[in-house]
Amino acid sequence: MKTLSLFNQTSTLGGIHFLLLVNRTQMHYFILIMPVYLVHSYMVWGIVALGLLSQLNLMMLSKWFTSSYASKGYQGFVQLFGKRAVQVFAILGFVIILLKISIITLGYVEMLHNFIYPSMNKKWLILVILSISLFVASHGMEKTLRFVVIAFLCGAWILIMFIPFFFPTIANYRDLYPLIPTEWSGHSWQGLLFIWSAFSGPVYLAFMVPWLSSNKKISKYLVIGNMLTIMEYSLLFIASVLFYGSNFLSKINFPVVYMGSYIQMSGLERIDYILISFHMFNYVFDISILLLCLYGAGRVFMKKMNKSTTRLGLLSSWFVILISIIIMDQWLWQTVPGQKMLLNIQIWLGAFIYLLVPTILFTMVKRKESV
Repeated sequence: MKTLSLFNQTSTLGGIHFLLLVNRTQMHYFILIMPVYLVHSYMVWGIVALGLLSQLNLMMLSKWFTSSYASKGYQGFVQLFGKRAVQVFAILGFVIILLKISIITLGYVEMLHNFIYPSMNKKWLILVILSISLFVASHGMEKTLRFVVIAFLCGAWILIMFIPFFFPTIANYRDLYPLIPTEWSGHSWQGLLFIWSAFSGPVYLAFMVPWLSSNKKISKYLVIGNMLTIMEYSLLFIASVLFYGSNFLSKINFPVVYMGSYIQMSGLERIDYILISFHMFNYVFDISILLLCLYGAGRVFMKKMNKSTTRLGLLSSWFVILISIIIMDQWLWQTVPGQKMLLNIQIWLGAFIYLLVPTILFTMVKRKESV
């Protein structure tokens, strides 16, 4: 069986990579549907407040990043929790990662199908995206993490395209009111949960520390990356409110993408096609990283950490993802209730692990260091 060096380490990634990793892991499928869940203009304060709370979580993660346990990878987790507990965590992580990959892939494929390839079978779109992600992941964790630079360069500039939506005659500033809520509903609480879950992407970096720098000053890059996300979330949400208004915003599936179709540039048509295509780099990066995490979790609970990684192992993990996505698409995603159920599962799981994982790792490291 041919081996494949997926988790070898030749160098560590520094502060700028940390900044980009935090930002890009937070800019995935949820950014495209966030306005639908927030709706009211005053929810921008929720983005700011929970974004600042996310800074606290990242500070706890920075304590983990700079610990001696984190740099040891699997052995560090075993020293903290014990081998049996780590295997249980790996099983839970495998399921959580599988769900996340499946749901964000289905969401992006749905968008591609609606806007660019309406006559194409969605299964082919799923296969293409997963195949590209498999190709990137096959180069190993270190090179896949470096791919974040390409993902950032292909996605960060998109925000500039939405600047016209902040000015008349497109923008209606009366839609920004009220900026202070006059009532609070269950939908508003769900919006806050959605925001917190959207910020949860960097939690997976906790399991990639051997490839990342353990410099004591790394926390400032985490903070800057998270601040960039707060800015992007806030500006895109405000632009959506100014363009649609709160009453109409909740009725649009992909408000940010539909706004792209109204952008006009001389010599270019259907700017939304271009924006969707460039945003795919972020999806490929996200799925590639999660595919490697899934394979790693599988190796832990199947007790194969002492064996070399193989092409068959990576391909098997890829097939598990493909089968999971096809089953979800066939049985759940094609109906509105099914879509809502899967999205709610992902929202709750993302919010839960972002609350739990940094707290547990921070507490365990502090306890071990005090002994």
